[in-house]
Amino acid sequence: MKILIFGKFGNIGSALAEELHARGDFFIQAGKEEVDFRDGGDAALRFLDNHQPTVVINAAAFTKVDLAEQMRDEAVQINAVAPGHIAGWCAKNKASLFHYSTDYVFDGDKDGLWRESDQTNPLNVYGKSKLEGEKRILDSGAHALILRTSWLYAPRGMNFYMTMLKLGQEREQIRVVDDQIGSPSSARDIATATLEIIRSTHGEIGESGIFHVCNDGYVSWYQFACEIFKLERQFGRNLKVEHVTAIQTSDYPTPAKRPLNSKMDTSKIKKTFGIHLNSWDESLAACILQNIKLSSLGTLDV
Repeated sequence: MKILIFGKFGNIGSALAEELHARGDFFIQAGKEEVDFRDGGDAALRFLDNHQPTVVINAAAFTKVDLAEQMRDEAVQINAVAPGHIAGWCAKNKASLFHYSTDYVFDGDKDGLWRESDQTNPLNVYGKSKLEGEKRILDSGAHALILRTSWLYAPRGMNFYMTMLKLGQEREQIRVVDDQIGSPSSARDIATATLEIIRSTHGEIGESGIFHVCNDGYVSWYQFACEIFKLERQFGRNLKVEHVTAIQTSDYPTPAKRPLNSKMDTSKIKKTFGIHLNSWDESLAACILQNIKLSSLGTLDV
């Protein structure tokens, strides 16, 4: 089994590389400097031809949700066109493909949990580009698993946790949206779940499909932020923030509209592969401890 990872510097890509390295597994990885998805996949195809992997994990994506409203063409190239070409290569070369998608393919206009079979209706360019990527992959004929996750965070890089940590060290008062509900999901947990599936199937996917994979439990962004600050202080980190105010989405207008309900049903992946992720707060605590460790080693600026 020869594993290739696209998006080595992203939240999931970094976690995948760390996990594989820790286990002593051989893998190949490519970041933007090796393969730039903005060309629609041409560089990716050359890279695939050169390395001939049997398992491809696409963790590369255009994830700046608001910026995508201004840079639609680039978002589509990275999130839809390039993944479609990669899937085509995998179909032709009998390689398995693992690809990450998002809760933003839904409009949030539902009271219950979102299932894989529910009607999609993205509200923004980012969600539309990711949905188009899903469709191109499924139409390619490749053996592919599309893993939809939500509210992804990690102890480094660009994500909500790192943003709150920075703001908590700089500001006394912070306002956070309280009417958007979802599952904060650890990039490390998503990476571990992916590798568990690869090992259990020996990298051979029988049928293509979409699976929701998130940490257990549901909270608002406001509740997530409050838990971040509470745990940071419990673990000994000094913060400047004193007041966190809950606000409504309407109080904080953004270029891209967000779904209010991002609660994902993960029963399918549990039943099919036995994947059961920790509760969101347990994984958040582990993430914070890792961030503190990285900071103490001088390998992370916060």
